[in-house]
Amino acid sequence: MKIFELTKALINIESVTGHERACAEFLRGYLVARNFQVELQPVSRDRSNVFAKTGKPDVVLSTHIDTVPPFLLAREDEEFIYGRGACDAKGSLAAQIVAAERLVSEGVTDFGLLYLVGEETTSDGAREANLHPPGSRYLINGEPTENKLVVGSKGNLRLDIRCKGKMAHSAYPHLGESAIDKLLDVLVDLRKVPLPHDPLLGPATLNIGHISGGRAANVVPDQAAAQILIRTVNGTEELRRKISELLAGRCEFEFVRDTPTLRMEKLDGYKTDVVSFTTDLPALTRWGQPVLLGPGSILVAHTEHECVRKAELIEAVDLYCRLVHELKKTVESRESKVES
Repeated sequence: MKIFELTKALINIESVTGHERACAEFLRGYLVARNFQVELQPVSRDRSNVFAKTGKPDVVLSTHIDTVPPFLLAREDEEFIYGRGACDAKGSLAAQIVAAERLVSEGVTDFGLLYLVGEETTSDGAREANLHPPGSRYLINGEPTENKLVVGSKGNLRLDIRCKGKMAHSAYPHLGESAIDKLLDVLVDLRKVPLPHDPLLGPATLNIGHISGGRAANVVPDQAAAQILIRTVNGTEELRRKISELLAGRCEFEFVRDTPTLRMEKLDGYKTDVVSFTTDLPALTRWGQPVLLGPGSILVAHTEHECVRKAELIEAVDLYCRLVHELKKTVESRESKVES
């Protein structure tokens, strides 16, 4: 398959988080047919990562195979391919596979491919993979960076809040206790918490992404909940302390996820950028020095018009090949210095 056909084929395999099995099986078959050694890494029931290699990999290309809902079939015009996962991250996936085929045809060995489940939620696939490192020195992760090499990415702090109240007839609110009122008061105060700023990564930001609660318009609500995500720019210990002090005794709360920021080295000859989103890389610390680059724009990811520019897909294939060649030379250079 050419790069466009492979991208569309991958998009057309539904792989919303939790339902990645069909995509993993497609990848296993595709890569086995191209003489890669392939294994599935079980993550949970009916869900597995895909790890393929040639020889003993010192550089690994990686991305995730899951997408956010809803599933959207592929379509295209002269400039773009559209559909769920077009840029996040099946465009990267297709470009890496085509790059891998090219590298093999050039006689390159000792590299790998790692394709992960669960990135869009808890990075459970990445955390499982981190238990099984192959000894690689570099990990090239594909995410929509417009083919720019990322030198810094924000972390995230996920906070879940639950408030309890007492049901009553809404005509007699004094007999009840509104959990929604409690939640609203907490959220107002939470939005006033000062957030840090970093010279490279910029300001931390807070998003109240989901609110639920209540029973009906004529019932005083006995329960309410919210999910909050803070894009962090440095260590979270002080921020967690402030939030805990603010919420103590007012509600139940839990820090569900705390993904650290990443700062990565620049490489000569690549356009660079700083991004506000997080990736699987913080959970893959045992797979080598991280590199982050991929086709597409994060600004259209998770939207109804998600797309990837065809020219960027072609460019990404070239960039992934170039990165593997350059990083393998770096590994060889370091090993020769150690031996001498």
